[in-house]
Amino acid sequence: MTPAARLQAVIDLLTEIDATPRPADAVMSAFFRARRFIGAKDRSAVAETVYAILRRHARLGWWLEKEGHEADPRARVIANAILADGKRAATVDELFSGGKFAPPALAPDEKTLVHALDTHTLEHPAMPECVRVECPPWAEQPMRGALGDRFEREMTALLDAAPLDLRINPVKANRESAKKALEKAGIAAEDTPWSPLGLRVKGRPALAATDAFKNGLVEIQDEGSQLVAFAVSPKPGHQVVDFCAGAGGKTLAMAALMNNKGRVVACDVLDKRLKRAAERFRRAGLHNIEAHPLTSERDPWVKRHKRKFDRVLVDAPCSGTGTWRRNPDSRWRQLGPGLEQLLPLQANILDSAARLVKPGGRLVYATCSLLAEENENQVAAFLETHPDFTVKPVAEVWAEENHGTPPAEGPYLRLMPARHDTDGFFAAVLERKGEDEETA
Repeated sequence: MTPAARLQAVIDLLTEIDATPRPADAVMSAFFRARRFIGAKDRSAVAETVYAILRRHARLGWWLEKEGHEADPRARVIANAILADGKRAATVDELFSGGKFAPPALAPDEKTLVHALDTHTLEHPAMPECVRVECPPWAEQPMRGALGDRFEREMTALLDAAPLDLRINPVKANRESAKKALEKAGIAAEDTPWSPLGLRVKGRPALAATDAFKNGLVEIQDEGSQLVAFAVSPKPGHQVVDFCAGAGGKTLAMAALMNNKGRVVACDVLDKRLKRAAERFRRAGLHNIEAHPLTSERDPWVKRHKRKFDRVLVDAPCSGTGTWRRNPDSRWRQLGPGLEQLLPLQANILDSAARLVKPGGRLVYATCSLLAEENENQVAAFLETHPDFTVKPVAEVWAEENHGTPPAEGPYLRLMPARHDTDGFFAAVLERKGEDEETA
């Protein structure tokens, strides 16, 4: 594809994303599947530009509003080319030539826009801080409350693309054997700083085509997500529930930590996600996992299995503010429940899942959110109504497992993009009193 044809593909893809109530990555996958003629290098270039524009949504929008222009896909592509990529007005005019596969020629108002933006850069002294760090209005107050004086630093880190992290499958490999297998495919990897099972890969290689992935030696999983599984601290022989298993990433991690012994029950209200996860379980060679779809968080199955499990993980549905590095469109597009709906849902899920924990067992509440409303506040409210549970400080969990110094201070596991170079995660380990303590 020519540079102009790539730009038209970017415009087409942005148009589909704007018009489709699905996450951008899902829309992008469908877009390229329907256009098999686009080669791998061109797909990569188009996707990279689209994600860059999504990451600059507020800043590009600020400039377009300043110049009195609608923030449609063409205008955002034009503004991005000049303000972020440093192209001059004449170059943009040439790219929008109206030729074969190129974008149609610039309209008069677009020509005015191009010349108004010419020589400017993406950021401007008059730009408000919340625009500069791409913080949507609904999240500004809770984000400032949660991050305090780290607001600008952490929000700026959320503008960067997330690294590609892998988790080795200890049932099939160790770090060295996994790295050697990846090297055979020309993929360089280095150890992650916090997870003893993590590898960080350079670039964006076609990992799914490698033997290391096909044979289940490695799985794609952010280092922060791996650490949540470590916070659960499942042991071989344990009975474990992943109450909101989703695609099964943490299910896999916990089952592997148990060395294929005991049982992990993967639950979710979305049965199709569990069925898709089954292929991941088979590839990993893990046989201690069973899937159980739920009708809701109050499914009768929960009552029938009251106090039967050693560990219960509640990876609760949340705002996803900690994943904005990899899901930049989710800042601006509400494709699921809003915060007002999520907070009571999280509390209800946590209350119901707690019934599964046996005396002396642990309930781990986790989110990929940075907001205190979804994290510390939810735990505090839970403890007020469940006096038989107490907080198990994360440092004690790390000491039990010989993981060394935990990556977070305080009683909870709280991971942040700037401080830890992971997605934003929160996890609280809540231990139920033993039978002797309950009857004392």
